[in-house]
Amino acid sequence: MDMTPPVTPPSPSRHSHSPPVAASPTSRPRGSRRSRRAAARREGWRPDLQASLVVFVVALPLSLGIAVASGAPVAAGLLAAVVGGIVAGALGGAPLQVSGPAAGLTVIVADLVNTYGWRVTCMITVGAGLLQILLGLCRVARASLAVSPAIVHGMLGGIGLTIVLGQIHVVLGGKADSHALDNIRAIPEAITSPHGPATVVGLVTIATILLWPRLPQAVPGAVRRIPAYLVAVVAGTAFAAAVGFDVPRVDLPASLFDSIALPELPHGDWSGIALGIFTVAIVASVESLLSAVAVDQLATSKGWRGPRADLDRELLGQGSANLLSGLIGGLPITGVIVRSSTNVVSGARTRASAILHGVWVLAFALFLGFAVEWIPLAALAGLLVVVGVRLVDVAHLRHVRRHGELPVYVVTLVGVVSLDLLQGVALGLVTALGLVLRRVLWSSVRLVHSDGLWQVEVEGTLSFLSLPRLARVLGRIPVGAPVSIELIVDYLDHAAYEHLRGWCANHEASGGVVSVDEIGQVWFRRSDHTERRRSVTPHLPRWFAPWSQWQEFDQDDDRQAGTADGAPPAVGQADYVGTMLVGVNEFHRRAAPLLRGTFDGLAAGQQPSALFLTCADSRIVPNIITSSGPGDLFTVRNIGNIVPRQSPRHPARATADLDRLHASDGGPAGTGSRGTAPGSSSSGSSSSGGIGLGMASGVGMAAGVGIAPGTGPLPGIVVPPSDLSVTAALDYAVEVLRVPAIVVCGHSGCGAMNALLKGTPPGQPESALAGWLSHADASLTRTPPPGTEDLPPVERLGRANVAQQLDNLREHPTVRRALEDGALELVGMYFDIGRAQISILDEETGRFVDPADALTKAPSEQGPGRRWDTPARGTPALAGTDAGSARSAAPPTSGGRRGRRLPPAG
Repeated sequence: MDMTPPVTPPSPSRHSHSPPVAASPTSRPRGSRRSRRAAARREGWRPDLQASLVVFVVALPLSLGIAVASGAPVAAGLLAAVVGGIVAGALGGAPLQVSGPAAGLTVIVADLVNTYGWRVTCMITVGAGLLQILLGLCRVARASLAVSPAIVHGMLGGIGLTIVLGQIHVVLGGKADSHALDNIRAIPEAITSPHGPATVVGLVTIATILLWPRLPQAVPGAVRRIPAYLVAVVAGTAFAAAVGFDVPRVDLPASLFDSIALPELPHGDWSGIALGIFTVAIVASVESLLSAVAVDQLATSKGWRGPRADLDRELLGQGSANLLSGLIGGLPITGVIVRSSTNVVSGARTRASAILHGVWVLAFALFLGFAVEWIPLAALAGLLVVVGVRLVDVAHLRHVRRHGELPVYVVTLVGVVSLDLLQGVALGLVTALGLVLRRVLWSSVRLVHSDGLWQVEVEGTLSFLSLPRLARVLGRIPVGAPVSIELIVDYLDHAAYEHLRGWCANHEASGGVVSVDEIGQVWFRRSDHTERRRSVTPHLPRWFAPWSQWQEFDQDDDRQAGTADGAPPAVGQADYVGTMLVGVNEFHRRAAPLLRGTFDGLAAGQQPSALFLTCADSRIVPNIITSSGPGDLFTVRNIGNIVPRQSPRHPARATADLDRLHASDGGPAGTGSRGTAPGSSSSGSSSSGGIGLGMASGVGMAAGVGIAPGTGPLPGIVVPPSDLSVTAALDYAVEVLRVPAIVVCGHSGCGAMNALLKGTPPGQPESALAGWLSHADASLTRTPPPGTEDLPPVERLGRANVAQQLDNLREHPTVRRALEDGALELVGMYFDIGRAQISILDEETGRFVDPADALTKAPSEQGPGRRWDTPARGTPALAGTDAGSARSAAPPTSGGRRGRRLPPAG
């Protein structure tokens, strides 16, 4: 990895994120290119070299302890660590993962050794490696991750408890049994019997592991960074030697090569051998792949920007390592999360760290292997007790519990401990499938009686399995009582549909009234509205959907949507006020409980992120197209999203008026309390904080504005010299609310732009609409934005009008002052209704661009004053925007403006 600095450092006047400047030949530093590459190579290896040494001191005691716990030769653990580091590190697909013998396979290997012997177990390891290679070639690695994490953690927890139950006997001076239940039954006798020196050595080892991370800060950091496992084994060994304890110690052959044991074929029980191969391969693969994913996440959080793990290649690497490890008499190999996380935290950058760690283990075994024979078995047993306890991860237990999968975890853990690993995992799978089926087929049926109305709430999947509970609840409703059935179901099968339909018919026949309200998908009424349902989007939430889409099904068969309940069927006229009241009732029932906390926080005042000026067209809903909510947008709506230019006939409002308004509002978070204060509708346009659904009445003039006939560009048209409602909203938003952005949003198919193109309607020379549209005459003569040549004239005009209204805003005194202070940003936006797509005006190029392009545009490519583009992740803010930074830090009441920015689009 090339770590040399740039040849020419960036000029101080350039932004730190600017592209690097190409160096001229005369600017190159002295020295040959070969020396620079050598320096970079040395720097690139140093972090991996340091990390490999740390991983080595962690892996060495663990490899020895796992070999002892598995009932295998001690050298098998060292051989597996060597092969796992070098082969899996070089061939695997997870560069930072470290492989070797793992505690997760201890119980399986111990059972295989006890049943078939060590050399047959080596053959099983070879078969497992071949199966892993086959799975990697078939590219099924991702499928292995489909196993529930609750099963995996339950399996590891069960393995951990099994290790603890066995090794605790070694610590107590006894001998571990092959089955966990036998070890449990033998614990009382082991505790009451004399413990001997082995217990003391084991307790010293355990205490060292637990206390080492808690060393005081006065201890040098280099000492505290030594892995606790290594320190514990050394401490236990030194203590036993110093005191002179005669305890069993590790037995290692004189040469590592003498430990190589070729695998042998079994003499029978081929089905058991096949099952062993399958078990080792699957458990090792799942553990390795889960570890690889976890290491990827950890490395990314530490700032690593290398390639992501290739899981299929990782299976090939793990299979190759197991194949070789079995051939030379090593333990099965998996990716180990303890070593891998240590590798990442220690600063490893490439797979060289894992490979080097294997080299160090090999060197130790060849030249310092005699030191292993000094280690007491009780010290390794104490280490394994701690490792086993830590496999029962409390953090994972809490995570599983939050997701409702605690039964799966517990069943798997208990099954592994009390039966064996395969049966425990099988029980966990059955439990997990049972929970999935319950969630898929589950339904909640509740009965609520309030004010004489019986309300039945059904939620979930209503199938034939839920019929007994549904029938029991419906049977509790008195005959002839009014009933409201609320269905919030993702599926309604035929049996449940027929039962519910029959009950409704019988209840209505007995004099009762039944209304069925379906939230989400429409299942109950599907047979009666087959054709109409094809045009409905049932998944669209009601607070997004038009009334016609969801009230279409909330009606009786003899009246239209919105018709008053008492209206005779013959009238059949839709009651549009009633339709709106149905929507209000729906808000009270559904949305209000969810939003009450939000509105409660906004009750004292507003602090919007932007003034959003758009057309009064009913198809434009600002909060939907910007994914915003209450309190985000201070909305101004009028016909054509027009900003009238300031007229000299209308004097600007005095500063004292704004001060009085500011004082009466209670500061920048005020909500308006004088006359037609901003936040309420006004004639011609409206402004509101939060949802902002005020509608223009069409005139475009506020009371008190002088009208001068014949002064406009069209003869005989009444033209208002200015518009107080828009001006008041601008002044209030900028001076009082101190919004950091103003957005002008046009849209396709705009009726105002159509009228502007057609000119004065015949026979209506003095219409107020024509007078209002005269404020947009400058848009007619404006050059359309580039890239719009193939669009219809009305669409070109709509986009040009957005750019023109931004120019009008810049002429407004309040807006101009805020722009000069760097306290305000202007954004042009255009909404294509048919495509449901927003584009943003890039004023540097004059084009309307996709919001994604605007969000990722490099700040160094922006023109002067263009600060609304959000910098890409990790990109520093623009240099030269100290004014914005300063106002961001200053409270609004101190005169500084808030520096919060509005993303160009939702």
